[in-house]
Amino acid sequence: MTKKVAIIAGAGPAGLTAAYELKKRTDIAPIVFEATDAIGGISRTHNYKGNRMDIGGHRFFTKVDRVMDWWFSILPRQGHPASDTQEKQQVIDYAVEAVVERLLADDTNSAPPHAADEDATDGETTGRQARRARFVRTTTAAPDPEVNDEVMLERSRLSRIFYRNVFFAYPLVFTVSVAWKLGIMNSILILLSYIKAQAFPFRDESTLDKFVINRFGERLFNIFFKEYTEKVWGVPCNVIKADWGAQRIKGLSLKNALIHAIKDLISKDFKDSLVDRETTLINRFFYPKLGPGQMWETVAERVRSAGGQIHLNHSITGLTVENGKVISATVKNNQTGIEEVLVCDYFFSTMPIKYLVNMITPSVPENVREIGDGLCYRDFITVGLLMNKLNITEQHGAGIAGQLLAKIRGVNTRDSAPDNWIYIQDGRVKVGRVQIFNNWSPYLVADRKNTIWLGLEYFVQKDDWLWAKPDEEMIAFGIKEMEEIKFLKQADVLDACVLRMPNTYPAYFGSYDRIHEIYEYANTIDNLFLIGRNGLHKYNNQDHSMMTAMLAVDMLEQGETDKRVIFEYNIERVYQEEQVTDSSLN
Repeated sequence: MTKKVAIIAGAGPAGLTAAYELKKRTDIAPIVFEATDAIGGISRTHNYKGNRMDIGGHRFFTKVDRVMDWWFSILPRQGHPASDTQEKQQVIDYAVEAVVERLLADDTNSAPPHAADEDATDGETTGRQARRARFVRTTTAAPDPEVNDEVMLERSRLSRIFYRNVFFAYPLVFTVSVAWKLGIMNSILILLSYIKAQAFPFRDESTLDKFVINRFGERLFNIFFKEYTEKVWGVPCNVIKADWGAQRIKGLSLKNALIHAIKDLISKDFKDSLVDRETTLINRFFYPKLGPGQMWETVAERVRSAGGQIHLNHSITGLTVENGKVISATVKNNQTGIEEVLVCDYFFSTMPIKYLVNMITPSVPENVREIGDGLCYRDFITVGLLMNKLNITEQHGAGIAGQLLAKIRGVNTRDSAPDNWIYIQDGRVKVGRVQIFNNWSPYLVADRKNTIWLGLEYFVQKDDWLWAKPDEEMIAFGIKEMEEIKFLKQADVLDACVLRMPNTYPAYFGSYDRIHEIYEYANTIDNLFLIGRNGLHKYNNQDHSMMTAMLAVDMLEQGETDKRVIFEYNIERVYQEEQVTDSSLN
């Protein structure tokens, strides 16, 4: 092979973005090796008897136009209603036309005149690359989700917290309704706790508990953050680094939540805005018709059709480094056990750093190995339950007034719920969140009019008692827990399945505070690129994972080798800087 070769470990968002961008912008041939039998990593869509399961829930939204435009070039926005638009009263800004991008095969001698002639200033068709178009864009009418599968839906977002059998908005917006549900005295104490946190904040907010308390007050932290967060990570909040809170909560605080709530009341434009709102507080998002895995299955198909290679059930088991460069990778066929050594010019890693540093020859420095071995991960179980209906019992509030109202009116019982996610803030059960897949996309459910498709989410370790439970026992355990919190009745369960995902969440404890030493070592290997969530050990969303891959290909185009631009990349900071730049031009 005369072309240069890039071996990519992992067929998740970062790995497939890298492969796509390499085919689109360079002469480098991508070869992707995925250890499992599925495309998409944690962003895959698991299909159980026609009912599709989103692993962890994936909202397609970012304030980075480069990523948003990339998504829409693969799966364009809907131009017509979906099957549940009217009944759910979805607010949709319908598209009129779609611009779909497809990669051209390596043996394409020429391209239509309009191929790759748009956006030529972005570097995609400059210099040597302009001699042959690498992609073609086609403009068509915006797709109809009732007719077309390759379409991105626009969805209303609703997530709530279930605390003491009462629903609260998530992210928490402190309104009169919330005060009523919490009780007047409790609400006053929350307000006083917040005032104290503002008057006497922790100067050192390097741990998650202090980071959140500084923004919400200690009482609200204890009610709505502490228990759920410790379910997710399995350790106390005071040992988790604040980096996780800074990424997940971003610009949110009690003050900002109140401001957003007031603006929502007085301005419908602000309520529906996807630009002005904090990312954590958006009310709408985009979503592939058949789940997040559809995005990555489509990308994989386009990479393959253009000559790129993607091999499932193949693991990277070794890397050889010479003179500051990766020269080869050892690949194992997980079905046959046969290993093969492949020469490469570049290596992109999305695998957990813990594994990467232990497969490099010659051995990495002792400090790098020590840090890699000390990195921690949280694993994930989803129990899928197919239901006739739900049986959610909700109280009116936790205060005296709520209790009196409950005696007068009784409790509310519902056979469905409008939520995407429900966060279970209840120490009686291990389940952390509940997804209602019908509300993500009606097309995820085989018989959406007569069934409800749930995902019970458990945050675990691979060696703990939950992970070790046989599927039937895990299903029975999940049903029992949901009965405990009065969400359903076992008699309404039609079918169930269990899906386990290892190394789902890179943890912000263990040796994480020394991760920069691994980055420094990786930066000494010119052609090694760490990208994606596990590749960088950063619990970020898929837009961040994709951007790290795009930045890596940018570096190859520009001949850069200092990868600190990837290690230090922060989507929210870059967006804010772009906003300042844009406004300065007006």
